[in-house]
Amino acid sequence: MVMFILNCLLLLPFLIFCFLESLLKIFIPKKRKSVTGEIVLITGAGHGIGRLTAYEFAKLKCKLVLWDINKHGIEETADECRRLGAKAHAFVVDCSKREDIYSSAKKVKAEIGDVSILVNNAGVVYASDLFATQDPQIEKTFEVNVLAHFWTTKAFLPAMMKNNHGHIVTVASAAGHTTVPFLMAYCSSKFAAVGFHRALTDELAALKITGVKTSCLCPNFINTGFIKNPSTALGPTLEPEEVVNKLMEGILTEQKMIFIPFSISFLTVLERIFPEHFMAVLKQKVNVKFDAVVGYKNKGQ
Repeated sequence: MVMFILNCLLLLPFLIFCFLESLLKIFIPKKRKSVTGEIVLITGAGHGIGRLTAYEFAKLKCKLVLWDINKHGIEETADECRRLGAKAHAFVVDCSKREDIYSSAKKVKAEIGDVSILVNNAGVVYASDLFATQDPQIEKTFEVNVLAHFWTTKAFLPAMMKNNHGHIVTVASAAGHTTVPFLMAYCSSKFAAVGFHRALTDELAALKITGVKTSCLCPNFINTGFIKNPSTALGPTLEPEEVVNKLMEGILTEQKMIFIPFSISFLTVLERIFPEHFMAVLKQKVNVKFDAVVGYKNKGQ
């Protein structure tokens, strides 16, 4: 233990250097990488963030592979991507089913090629307390929000590793860093998604795969209609276009963690260093609200 503390103290000069380096990066924006010609697969691309992200990659002349469970929605997205001048391939895929993911991935590799940018965006949310959230809803939350990331990554990462080139994007949430009442299943799944991103990042580093990058998106409430009447003292509900602009900037500049708004990152630090009682009062000040089904009283009757 003493040796560990001494070794940590020896790292202090390096810590100061890293702080200075981070400050410089604020004033010297990182150069954007080119993604022209890349094969980009986006799950949940039939609406919301997934759809708008597809449009942005289409403008950058990427080849789009679009997955969604909604046939009409995914075809609409594909049509608009083609109008923007990109090649787009639409697949109806249920991301809650592992075998559907694996069979669709096999078709993509055989018919289109190796995916080099994977955006794990598909997600579900149920705004309800523990008792009002049905067991199948809890299972589906984890199947789509977490387990699907494992299956898609296992399917497409090997080619990225072989080429030492690629990017895996995990769409998580601010709820993957701090909890919110009446979103128990969702928060738990997004904590797992953040953990997936961090563990994958470290595993690639341990394997010395330097060319495969990772990014994790963690936004506050977004105006997509999934959560009804959300509000918080941290600011107005985010518009999808704003989130996608920040997401694309994060991907193209290879940011590891993308917080929207950036103040969310401070909350994650405060939770680790401030007393529990203080954080409880601070969360009251943040005042997160939305429409939710509460079944506890009915359960007790």
